[in-house]
Amino acid sequence: MAEESAEHRAELSGGAQENYLAELKRRYGTQDERRALLAHVNRLLDTYAMRAGYQVGQAQRQDLLYRISVSAPGELLVREESRAERGTQLAVRNQRVPVFGVDPFVRYDCPASGPSCVLRNPLDGSPLLTIVRDHAGAAELAKAFSFLIRNVQKS
Repeated sequence: MAEESAEHRAELSGGAQENYLAELKRRYGTQDERRALLAHVNRLLDTYAMRAGYQVGQAQRQDLLYRISVSAPGELLVREESRAERGTQLAVRNQRVPVFGVDPFVRYDCPASGPSCVLRNPLDGSPLLTIVRDHAGAAELAKAFSFLIRNVQKS
């Protein structure tokens, strides 16, 4: 993952950053950088959601769904919904992530064994989001989330 990290960090600066943000604003039909980043992060979270169907062989299969929003200046809100496979039990957890003074680079792990990737909290490295095991999806989500953190740090 060290190569991915170096490549990811390089994409967070200079002309690549401007091109990436311009493409997102065009794709989501807005001139607002934060709105485009939030739309992209949340679309990626929908696309790579950890669904019960991916958890073959596990006794307690569940859907894990996330939504990111800005809750206050310098703070993101991560909403996690976990729903049992049969849809009868729903649990919602909200986690506030203050971003002022943190390294905006979001790290992720995609272990070879297991069906998921974990994106790490930039504050302390603890697990923040769990998505289906897809290296490209995790890399794109980490990149977009890193840009979002940078944007919120400016406010």
